[in-house]
Amino acid sequence: MDEAETSNIFYVPASNLPNITPPDSYNPFRSQPVPLIIDNGSSNLRFGFSTSTSPHSSPNVIAKYKERKFNQSLLLFGDAIDAESGAKSQGKTPWESDVLLNFDAMENALDYAFVRLGIDAEGIEHPVLMTERLCSPLHSRALTSELMFEQYSVPSLTYCVDSVMSFYQNNKPTSGSTFSADGLVVSFNTASTSVIPILNGKGVLSHAKRIPWGTQQSTEYLLKLIQLKYSSFPTRVTSAQASWMLHNFCSFATDYPAVLRSLKMPASMRAAERIIQFPFAIPVVEEKTEEEITRIAEKRKEQGKKLQELAAKSRMEKLAKKENDLQYLTNLKEGKSENKREWMHTLQVEGFDDEAALDETIKKLEADVKRARKKDPDGQDDVIFPVPQLDEEGIKEKKKQKLMKAGFDARARARREKEKEREEKEAEERREEEERESNFDDWAARLRREQEAIMNKIKERGRRKAALSDRKSAAAQARMKNIASLAADERVSKKKRKAGAEDMFGADDEDWQIYRKLNAAAVSSDEEEEFNQLRIIESKLLMHDPTFTAQHTHASITSQRSALISAFRPQYEEGDIEGSARIHLNTERWRVCETFFSPGMAGVDSAGLGEVLQSILARFSEAEKARLVKNVFITGGPSQFPGLQERLHGTLRPILPPEMYLGDIVRAANPSLDAWRGMASFANTDEFHQVGVTAEEYQEWGGERIKRWWGGNCNSVV
Repeated sequence: MDEAETSNIFYVPASNLPNITPPDSYNPFRSQPVPLIIDNGSSNLRFGFSTSTSPHSSPNVIAKYKERKFNQSLLLFGDAIDAESGAKSQGKTPWESDVLLNFDAMENALDYAFVRLGIDAEGIEHPVLMTERLCSPLHSRALTSELMFEQYSVPSLTYCVDSVMSFYQNNKPTSGSTFSADGLVVSFNTASTSVIPILNGKGVLSHAKRIPWGTQQSTEYLLKLIQLKYSSFPTRVTSAQASWMLHNFCSFATDYPAVLRSLKMPASMRAAERIIQFPFAIPVVEEKTEEEITRIAEKRKEQGKKLQELAAKSRMEKLAKKENDLQYLTNLKEGKSENKREWMHTLQVEGFDDEAALDETIKKLEADVKRARKKDPDGQDDVIFPVPQLDEEGIKEKKKQKLMKAGFDARARARREKEKEREEKEAEERREEEERESNFDDWAARLRREQEAIMNKIKERGRRKAALSDRKSAAAQARMKNIASLAADERVSKKKRKAGAEDMFGADDEDWQIYRKLNAAAVSSDEEEEFNQLRIIESKLLMHDPTFTAQHTHASITSQRSALISAFRPQYEEGDIEGSARIHLNTERWRVCETFFSPGMAGVDSAGLGEVLQSILARFSEAEKARLVKNVFITGGPSQFPGLQERLHGTLRPILPPEMYLGDIVRAANPSLDAWRGMASFANTDEFHQVGVTAEEYQEWGGERIKRWWGGNCNSVV
């Protein structure tokens, strides 16, 4: 492994157990109307009082888990779920995609938040500012309001959109002035991405749009790409690990097709890859002593002797059976009836068509018995009837002479066959030379067609081998059908087997094709012959055809493809446990992020971010459009991915007039916490107390109604 590859290796972080922290002291806020800020996100729940500098944050997931050791039912929230391995599969969030639906989980999450803040009063005596999704369904809002007013008895409740409050935090007005900033907010959420235009400090939510693609979908897409690329990976890749890879190694490409073209070179792909090393365990090899090795060898020797004895016994049993069958059939023939009809009936009962079939079976059995008697249990030839004039040494010498004569005859026959092959080859070369001299173009075209046909066969064979590795593929299922049909095939009837008939499978060369279909890993003689024929054709073309170069050969084409495939997914040696536990991220680093601009790549029927931006800006006048694009603001987790600002700038510039100024793409100072901090800053102003729904107004209007203000939704407003 070279130094460059070692520098690109990153290790999957180990999960740490959560720390037990005591609840906060509630005394500074007791009987004080300090607003309570709750950022109810799909991934994290952030909560705290508006006077705090930073909120408490925890994963917004709960799990009801029954602990087996003490047989106790536990309700776990956030990081505590990681402490119990069995509780991870029971995790449940209040959100279903981008809609708040699971209110049992929502109530448990709020219980945790209020306990963590140390609130020990009978109800929540603080006005609450809480986030909701852009264009949140009225059903979700009504149930949330019912929970806050009926269960927790809050004095007032205000809803806001988190991305607007993040924009407010990064464009806060000076003290004493009203919020009147302009901008175009692009918010990357867990399950969606929304674009909100803001003019004069008010969100124009009637023109806002949202696409159903967010961090959660990107994580799942990356996980699917990894599973497709490493179908037999030894370790299970979890969603948390895929999310870690997404946030640390993926980035946006300013020109995605250009990036893919640059990765066509294997060296470029290796330079751009990131190697993720997963945990692995080195197998412990037990070293055996000499006594154990000797004992194992003796045991194997004894087992070999037993197998030889069993084989000898089996041969003797078969010989005895054949002798009995031969004696039975001989007696049957000797007891031939004079009545022809009765004799034919007897033959048919025994499984013979006529007397000739009986004679053939008797002849075959005699040959088999004679062949079997010439072998002792060890399988060595023995002379049963030695010549009386020769002693034992003479018999050995006679055997040696027979073997030498057989070898001499075989060598002479091989020389004759080689001479014949040489003459045929010379004749074929003369005919080919005449064809090349008479019509060179047709000769070259014919050889190129033959080369292409052989290369297609080799490619198809490789494709079949790859398909057989997937047990769900059509090739693998056809292979299992062939195995099942061979196992259930009865080629010889019971009567014919009793008479000594044998299965003739293999007499035809085509019968052996079935084994090539079953064992795709074995190299067949046809495959070796095809490679030899391909080399001969290419050597002729290289010698006589000036338009055929070394780059057109099968070896060159295969090496180019193999180099790119090896760079895309390097293969490690079979015993390399550390290498087999690695994931190489190369094209996936840009492909996953590209789905924000082309969701169709992942099978989602939706417009991309560029189309949404163009559609929104088309609804405004040129003057309003110029005010919006002067301040393009991005927030959310993916806004921290490298290359996003350049990609958005490259997307917006072509859809704007050339003379229109496009400001810098501004990222939130803290994409994770700016929404909560903006809410806290707004809650400390006098305007906050004018936009909240009080308990009396809730009783009058119901849970769906809210007051119209610049930071909230516009559906069902008063």
